Amino acid sequence: MQSRSGSPSSVPGVGKFGGMGRTAARVLWHRKVRDDVVRGAGGILLREMPEGRVEVAVVHRPVRTDWSLPKGKLDPGESYEECALREVLEETGYRCRLVSFVGFTEYRDRRGRPKVVGYWVMEVLDGEFAVSDEVDALRWLELDQAAEIMTYERDRELLAALDTIGLARSG
Repeated sequence: MQSRSGSPSSVPGVGKFGGMGRTAARVLWHRKVRDDVVRGAGGILLREMPEGRVEVAVVHRPVRTDWSLPKGKLDPGESYEECALREVLEETGYRCRLVSFVGFTEYRDRRGRPKVVGYWVMEVLDGEFAVSDEVDALRWLELDQAAEIMTYERDRELLAALDTIGLARSG
C-alpha cells in the first residue's frame, strides 16, 4: 500500500518494531535517484531452537548457483515491506511477520545496474517449503554455518549485524 504522497505506508504483518521498518523504507524509497536503480527487499527468517540456539533460513537458487537470503525486486507501486513479505513467501513458502528492519545492501546486479535491497528480520507464521524454478533448496542453519555457505559477502555482513545488535545469538 502507498500513501497519496507515493511513499510506503503500513502493511499487514508488521511486528512491534514496524515503525522502525517503515522509517527505514521511507529512506530507501528516496534512494532511487535514477531510473536504472533496481529496488528490492528480502527477509532474514529466524527461528529459535529448544536449546536456545538461533537458526536462519538460506535458499539455493539454481539459475545463479548461489546460497543467499530470500529477496526480490519491488513490483510497481509496492512498498519495501510488501515486497519483502511477498518475496519471502514466493521463495520459501513461509508466510511471515516483519519483526525489525536490519539494513540494506547496495551492489551492482548481473546486468551492471545499481541495486538497493532492504532486509527485515522475520518470524515465520505458517507455511512449508516447496521446490520451485527460482529456489530448489532451503536450509535452516546456525548463523556461523549459514555465513560459511553463503555466496555473497553482503549477506554475511547482514548476519554479522544481527549478532552485533543482539537480535540473534547462536550456541
